[in-house]
Amino acid sequence: MTAFQALSKSNRGDAGMRVLALPGSLRRDSWNLRLLEAAASCAPPGMAIDVHRALAAIPLFNEDLEDDSGGGPEAVRRLRAAVASADGLLIATPEYNQSMPGVLKNTIDWLSRAAPDEVLAGKPVAVIGASSGRWGTRLAQHALRQTLCATESRVMPAPALYIGNVQELFDDAGRLQDMGTRQSLQALLDAFASWIDLGRLQHHAYG
Repeated sequence: MTAFQALSKSNRGDAGMRVLALPGSLRRDSWNLRLLEAAASCAPPGMAIDVHRALAAIPLFNEDLEDDSGGGPEAVRRLRAAVASADGLLIATPEYNQSMPGVLKNTIDWLSRAAPDEVLAGKPVAVIGASSGRWGTRLAQHALRQTLCATESRVMPAPALYIGNVQELFDDAGRLQDMGTRQSLQALLDAFASWIDLGRLQHHAYG
């Protein structure tokens, strides 16, 4: 733990921290959805993680649809509102063909629109991912970070979490049973809490 993380944890108090978690897969039994559920169960004190489960309702981005609906259909507006009210985003991505899934890119395309307000610019984001392959989701996470850079999100640079052979880490009920992975996930969430706090301090200092 860094000195700032220790100070951040001691000063967090009862202010609370709301994190919206987005799984990059629509599959009902997605490993990345289970990873986010595990994150919600082991979040540090003061952090509440809400897993968003409605990406299937987000249509393909179409500027005509955006204009005709006054900023996007209802599912898009609900998600934008959830992102705007969250203190940070936790995104778990699979890796499809050496990149992130189309559903995740499409979601970010909708969220990146300026009207009626920018919800990703300046938003703290942590990126994780799990795969049944041995290499984890390194390339998908790299592609996701590149896209989030274009949206001007505050992407946490480290620690990283690339989970491979994920099918060996969960029990039959979908619970994360591998203690090493759980400890790595907890360490990342602790760092993310500090990353969010750092953004708050900078906002107060320069806002």
